[in-house]
Amino acid sequence: MVKIGKTSLELVQGDIAGMDCDAIVNAANIDLVLGGGVAGAIRRKGGPTIQEECSKIGGIKVGETVITTGGNLKAKYVIHAVGPRFGEGNEDNKLASATLNSLKLADRHGLRSVALPAISTGIFWFPVDRCASIMLSTTISYLRRRTGMERVVFCLYNPNTFEVFRRKLDDLIQS
Repeated sequence: MVKIGKTSLELVQGDIAGMDCDAIVNAANIDLVLGGGVAGAIRRKGGPTIQEECSKIGGIKVGETVITTGGNLKAKYVIHAVGPRFGEGNEDNKLASATLNSLKLADRHGLRSVALPAISTGIFWFPVDRCASIMLSTTISYLRRRTGMERVVFCLYNPNTFEVFRRKLDDLIQS
């Protein structure tokens, strides 16, 4: 855990669907269909309400975010962030936008804690090291500005992904 301004930035290894935060971030697709990976875990633990709300919203573009309730999750809300598919073009900026828009949406809703996964590193094939660098640097930069968030957690399911994020966070804090 590190402090960025008044906000704690933490890394944990685990299942984001079980996180006890105001909101968790879903690595969504443009159709907001909760299929596999992070979205599947959220669907299984959160119940049908989340998908029903997503279906009413419809879809969003890569880099955009929307918020739904958390259904049966510990988290009160789910922020759905669409990250890029690796190879589609302008991926770094799109991932930075998905990260930044997740944080801004949490702040707009007055949320104090949010947990994020490694967006786009699953079926979208985004390289984990690039993801860690982009998501962490975007988050640190955001938290250095005025924010009401007290706690931002990167909840990483895979032990190797956790280790990559841990090393990258150490590098960013040292520099």
